[in-house]
Amino acid sequence: MDYDVVIVGGGHAGCEAASACARLGVDTLLITQREADLARMSCNPAIGGLAKGHLVKELDALGGIMGWVADRSSIQSRMLNRSKGPAVWSPRVQCDRELYTEGMRRLLGDTSGLDILEDEVADISLSNGAVNGVVTIQSGTINARKVVLCGGTFWNGVIYIGEWQKPAGRIGEDPAVGISDRLEKLGLRRIRLKTGTPPRLDGNTINFNMLERQDGEEEPIWFSSDPPVESLPQRPCFLTYTNEETHDILQGGLDRSPLYTGRIKGVGPRYCPSIEDKIVRFADKNRHQLFIEPEGLQEEEYYINGFATSLPEDVQLKALRTVPGLSDVKMNRPGYAVEYDVFPAEQLSLSLECRIINNLYLAGQINGTSGYEEAAVQGFIAGINAARSILGNDQIVLGRDQAYIGVLIEDLITKIPEEPYRMFTSRAEFRLLLRQDNARQRLLDVAQKIGLVSTRKQQSTKESIDNKDRIIKGLKSTSVLYNGVRMKSAELLKRPEIKLTDLVNFTDFPGEQREFIKIHSQSAFHAEVEIKYNGYLVRQQAQVESFRKMEQLLLPVVMDYESISALSAEARCELNRIRPETLGQASRIPGVRAADVSVLMVLLKKGW
Repeated sequence: MDYDVVIVGGGHAGCEAASACARLGVDTLLITQREADLARMSCNPAIGGLAKGHLVKELDALGGIMGWVADRSSIQSRMLNRSKGPAVWSPRVQCDRELYTEGMRRLLGDTSGLDILEDEVADISLSNGAVNGVVTIQSGTINARKVVLCGGTFWNGVIYIGEWQKPAGRIGEDPAVGISDRLEKLGLRRIRLKTGTPPRLDGNTINFNMLERQDGEEEPIWFSSDPPVESLPQRPCFLTYTNEETHDILQGGLDRSPLYTGRIKGVGPRYCPSIEDKIVRFADKNRHQLFIEPEGLQEEEYYINGFATSLPEDVQLKALRTVPGLSDVKMNRPGYAVEYDVFPAEQLSLSLECRIINNLYLAGQINGTSGYEEAAVQGFIAGINAARSILGNDQIVLGRDQAYIGVLIEDLITKIPEEPYRMFTSRAEFRLLLRQDNARQRLLDVAQKIGLVSTRKQQSTKESIDNKDRIIKGLKSTSVLYNGVRMKSAELLKRPEIKLTDLVNFTDFPGEQREFIKIHSQSAFHAEVEIKYNGYLVRQQAQVESFRKMEQLLLPVVMDYESISALSAEARCELNRIRPETLGQASRIPGVRAADVSVLMVLLKKGW
């Protein structure tokens, strides 16, 4: 069994990596414990959300598949943060859990050059410090030129429900044992992290009349540039709250909590804490928001977002029944925590290749992230880079000025999160430029270089850019009468109270332009944003140019920073550990000060 690339793990990272490799023309094998569980949504069956929606739009713009599958399993869609500026608008869809997995399985099954093997990888094989294959439990050694590891929460995974615990990657699924220990023996640093999931509720036992109903948008929100012709039937979500009685019950169960009795050692996600963690950390709050969200069209099971827990099952049920609308609720499955092995990403290059083991790439939760979207974009980048290396092409590395994907990967490598990393719009310095709506336009050049986006879609993106420019030119060259004063349309549009939809309805607005704007509404939206935020965009673009100058200053690959006495002791330690590739990257490492950057810049000017 010989392959160009072997992908280990069939979660969101593994599916993106496998799809990208095969479509780029290299012989690819995806190894997973169960093919029926490909891209399983083990937590909330939702894609996107704050900043995560940006990642999915970027992934689709580059040729990834998550957005395409999400669109075809969407049972509710919303654009979050509409009350704020367009830089932080974020699409989110609630998916049918089974349709999503089935859609991914069919898509991968139809991908030429991709084989799927149900097996478990126990070891990697090496030759001269480089990976040359994997060793599976059933099939033995499988040769490969590149290996991409996407282990998710399965590496030495243990799940916890109260006093009960069991080795598992997900409830009812065995952990992956062996490969994590092997990587540590080869010199990679390993830590433990934890995450959790809420109970699943029987919808037939929920009193929805006592809940606040939340419907999706009237018009569907699509991630993909190739959306389905028709949307699926839509389902509402619901909102309710905990109360002081709920908190008292939860508090009474803390002495049986694996989180508070010290049995769980791994650090959990600070921005998505368990319900027992919330009542302790935010003791001044007398209630917490809970979202009751459907799992699919064909089943009456609901996910209770905001109630992740590893408390004993009886405590979970008793607490839930104090929540409005849930007084008679039944749990189909209790919530649980899972603790698993992670290899912090400072041990990787920006291409996601391991620095001390050649031909080995790591992607997804094993790099310290949380969330389907963060995992998927890493899998995609690792997959295309493994394939491009085989094809003799240079590696794809996205900058912080290009994409949220670039922000994510560099943050993982330079900031070394000691808790599960989650994407936020606030992590991006240039978020006004990196909007979700312009992902296809700003990443067009990269997409052309990768080669996974069809010529038809590329041409469509070029046309949308041309249409936007035409609309801007037209608005700058025409004028309308406003409050008795004739003004250029573009200048009037800069006023916060004036929208483009208002402007085109002025009686003296040119009819030809009006029709063009109505026909090309998305290009018109881009034009409106550019005109309204022109001053901010110009200033941010200047910041990008300054940023890029720093990124062009390459640091030596081999350098003993400890020998540079002019650097601070902390900077010497961190620079030696992370090995930044550019001066810009070095400047963003915690512990490297402005004075240290100046020292490096002087050395570079001297021809260092």
